Amino acid sequence: MSGIFIIAELDGSIGERVHALQERFDPKLAAESPPHVTLIGSSGAGPIPADTSVASLRAAIESVTSTTPPLTLRFGLPMRFLQREIVVLPLDPHGPLRTLHQRLKESGIPYAPARWPFTPHCTLSFYPTLTQESLRPLLALREKELWTLRTLRVYHTRTPQPPTLLFDAPLLG
Repeated sequence: MSGIFIIAELDGSIGERVHALQERFDPKLAAESPPHVTLIGSSGAGPIPADTSVASLRAAIESVTSTTPPLTLRFGLPMRFLQREIVVLPLDPHGPLRTLHQRLKESGIPYAPARWPFTPHCTLSFYPTLTQESLRPLLALREKELWTLRTLRVYHTRTPQPPTLLFDAPLLG
Protein backbone atom coordinates (compact mmCIF):
# COMPACT_ATOMS: atom_id res chain seq x y z
CA MET A 1 0.00 0.00 0.00
CA SER A 2 1.36 3.37 -0.97
CA GLY A 3 -0.01 6.89 -0.96
CA ILE A 4 -1.10 9.63 1.38
CA PHE A 5 -3.81 8.99 3.95
CA ILE A 6 -5.84 11.30 6.19
CA ILE A 7 -6.63 9.71 9.53
CA ALA A 8 -7.90 10.55 13.00
CA GLU A 9 -5.98 8.80 15.77
CA LEU A 10 -7.85 7.77 18.90
CA ASP A 11 -6.35 9.51 21.90
CA GLY A 12 -6.77 9.46 25.66
CA SER A 13 -8.28 6.55 27.54
CA ILE A 14 -10.29 5.29 24.55
CA GLY A 15 -7.11 5.13 22.48
CA GLU A 16 -5.35 3.19 25.25
CA ARG A 17 -8.25 0.71 25.59
CA VAL A 18 -8.54 0.10 21.85
CA HIS A 19 -4.76 -0.31 21.55
CA ALA A 20 -4.84 -2.89 24.37
CA LEU A 21 -7.56 -4.78 22.47
CA GLN A 22 -5.49 -4.69 19.29
CA GLU A 23 -2.46 -6.01 21.22
CA ARG A 24 -4.58 -8.85 22.62
CA PHE A 25 -6.31 -9.88 19.38
CA ASP A 26 -3.86 -8.71 16.67
CA PRO A 27 -0.35 -7.84 17.92
CA LYS A 28 0.92 -7.22 14.38
CA LEU A 29 -1.75 -4.55 13.77
CA ALA A 30 -1.07 -2.99 17.19
CA ALA A 31 2.63 -2.69 16.36
CA GLU A 32 2.05 -1.03 12.97
CA SER A 33 0.16 2.10 13.99
CA PRO A 34 -1.93 3.59 16.79
CA PRO A 35 -5.70 2.98 16.71
CA HIS A 36 -7.26 5.30 14.16
CA VAL A 37 -10.10 6.01 11.74
CA THR A 38 -9.14 6.56 8.10
CA LEU A 39 -11.03 9.46 6.51
CA ILE A 40 -9.29 9.55 3.11
CA GLY A 41 -7.36 6.60 1.70
CA SER A 42 -9.67 3.63 2.12
CA SER A 43 -13.46 3.65 2.02
CA GLY A 44 -15.22 6.53 0.26
CA ALA A 45 -11.98 7.87 -1.27
CA GLY A 46 -8.78 6.02 -2.08
CA PRO A 47 -5.23 7.10 -1.27
CA ILE A 48 -3.93 10.50 -2.32
CA PRO A 49 -1.11 10.19 -4.89
CA ALA A 50 2.31 10.23 -3.21
CA ASP A 51 3.57 13.00 -5.53
CA THR A 52 0.95 15.48 -4.29
CA SER A 53 2.73 18.53 -2.90
CA VAL A 54 2.53 18.90 0.86
CA ALA A 55 1.87 22.65 0.50
CA SER A 56 -1.19 22.15 -1.73
CA LEU A 57 -2.41 19.28 0.44
CA ARG A 58 -2.05 21.35 3.61
CA ALA A 59 -3.90 24.30 2.03
CA ALA A 60 -6.80 22.09 0.90
CA ILE A 61 -7.11 20.23 4.21
CA GLU A 62 -6.76 23.32 6.39
CA SER A 63 -9.47 25.06 4.37
CA VAL A 64 -11.77 22.32 5.69
CA THR A 65 -10.42 21.92 9.24
CA SER A 66 -10.32 25.67 9.94
CA THR A 67 -14.12 25.77 9.72
CA THR A 68 -14.91 22.36 11.21
CA PRO A 69 -15.46 22.07 14.97
CA PRO A 70 -14.24 19.00 16.87
CA LEU A 71 -16.61 16.07 16.41
CA THR A 72 -17.95 14.00 19.32
CA LEU A 73 -18.42 10.42 18.13
CA ARG A 74 -19.48 7.05 19.52
CA PHE A 75 -18.49 3.65 18.21
CA GLY A 76 -21.16 1.11 17.38
CA LEU A 77 -21.09 -2.59 18.18
CA PRO A 78 -18.10 -4.51 16.81
CA MET A 79 -18.74 -6.20 13.47
CA ARG A 80 -17.04 -8.30 10.86
CA PHE A 81 -16.06 -6.03 8.01
CA LEU A 82 -17.41 -6.95 4.57
CA GLN A 83 -17.52 -10.69 5.24
CA ARG A 84 -13.75 -10.78 5.67
CA GLU A 85 -11.37 -11.76 8.44
CA ILE A 86 -11.50 -8.21 9.81
CA VAL A 87 -13.30 -7.00 12.94
CA VAL A 88 -13.95 -3.28 13.38
CA LEU A 89 -15.59 -0.77 15.67
CA PRO A 90 -17.87 1.12 13.26
CA LEU A 91 -18.85 4.78 13.37
CA ASP A 92 -22.05 6.23 11.98
CA PRO A 93 -21.30 7.03 8.31
CA HIS A 94 -23.84 9.86 8.34
CA GLY A 95 -24.01 13.22 10.06
CA PRO A 96 -20.96 15.35 10.92
CA LEU A 97 -18.39 12.64 10.12
CA ARG A 98 -19.87 12.18 6.63
CA THR A 99 -19.88 15.95 6.17
CA LEU A 100 -16.18 16.14 7.09
CA HIS A 101 -15.33 13.25 4.74
CA GLN A 102 -17.32 14.84 1.91
CA ARG A 103 -15.75 18.26 2.42
CA LEU A 104 -12.28 16.69 2.27
CA LYS A 105 -13.21 14.87 -0.94
CA GLU A 106 -14.51 18.09 -2.50
CA SER A 107 -11.55 20.24 -1.37
CA GLY A 108 -9.54 19.64 -4.54
CA ILE A 109 -7.40 16.85 -3.09
CA PRO A 110 -6.68 14.22 -5.77
CA TYR A 111 -7.42 10.66 -4.66
CA ALA A 112 -7.69 7.20 -6.16
CA PRO A 113 -11.09 5.52 -6.56
CA ALA A 114 -12.38 3.84 -3.41
CA ARG A 115 -12.93 0.12 -3.26
CA TRP A 116 -15.85 0.48 -0.83
CA PRO A 117 -18.45 3.09 0.15
CA PHE A 118 -17.62 5.33 3.12
CA THR A 119 -17.64 3.05 6.18
CA PRO A 120 -15.70 4.81 8.96
CA HIS A 121 -14.30 2.43 11.55
CA CYS A 122 -11.38 1.55 13.80
CA THR A 123 -9.91 -1.87 13.06
CA LEU A 124 -9.55 -4.23 16.02
CA SER A 125 -8.30 -7.33 14.20
CA PHE A 126 -6.92 -7.48 10.65
CA TYR A 127 -4.23 -10.15 10.25
CA PRO A 128 -5.22 -13.27 12.21
CA THR A 129 -7.59 -15.85 10.84
CA LEU A 130 -10.73 -15.66 12.95
CA THR A 131 -11.99 -18.67 14.85
CA GLN A 132 -15.12 -18.97 16.97
CA GLU A 133 -12.85 -18.67 20.02
CA SER A 134 -11.34 -15.38 18.80
CA LEU A 135 -14.43 -13.94 17.10
CA ARG A 136 -16.84 -14.37 20.02
CA PRO A 137 -14.96 -12.13 22.51
CA LEU A 138 -14.22 -9.53 19.81
CA LEU A 139 -17.91 -9.22 18.90
CA ALA A 140 -18.89 -9.10 22.59
CA LEU A 141 -16.83 -5.93 23.21
CA ARG A 142 -18.65 -2.70 23.99
CA GLU A 143 -17.00 0.72 23.78
CA LYS A 144 -19.48 3.15 25.29
CA GLU A 145 -17.21 6.16 25.85
CA LEU A 146 -17.68 9.15 23.58
CA TRP A 147 -14.63 10.09 21.56
CA THR A 148 -13.76 13.58 20.31
CA LEU A 149 -12.04 13.89 16.95
CA ARG A 150 -9.90 17.02 17.34
CA THR A 151 -7.11 16.62 14.79
CA LEU A 152 -6.56 15.08 11.39
CA ARG A 153 -3.16 13.51 10.75
CA VAL A 154 -1.76 13.25 7.23
CA TYR A 155 0.62 10.34 6.57
CA HIS A 156 2.64 9.20 3.57
CA THR A 157 2.56 5.40 3.55
CA ARG A 158 5.02 3.21 1.67
CA THR A 159 4.49 -0.39 2.75
CA PRO A 160 6.53 -2.14 4.17
CA GLN A 161 8.25 1.00 5.52
CA PRO A 162 6.70 2.79 8.49
CA PRO A 163 4.40 5.69 7.55
CA THR A 164 5.79 9.23 7.63
CA LEU A 165 3.75 11.96 9.33
CA LEU A 166 3.49 14.93 6.96
CA PHE A 167 1.48 17.25 9.21
CA ASP A 168 -1.41 17.61 11.65
CA ALA A 169 -4.51 19.68 10.95
CA PRO A 170 -6.57 20.51 14.05
CA LEU A 171 -10.33 21.03 13.77
CA LEU A 172 -10.68 24.71 14.66
CA GLY A 173 -14.22 25.71 13.62
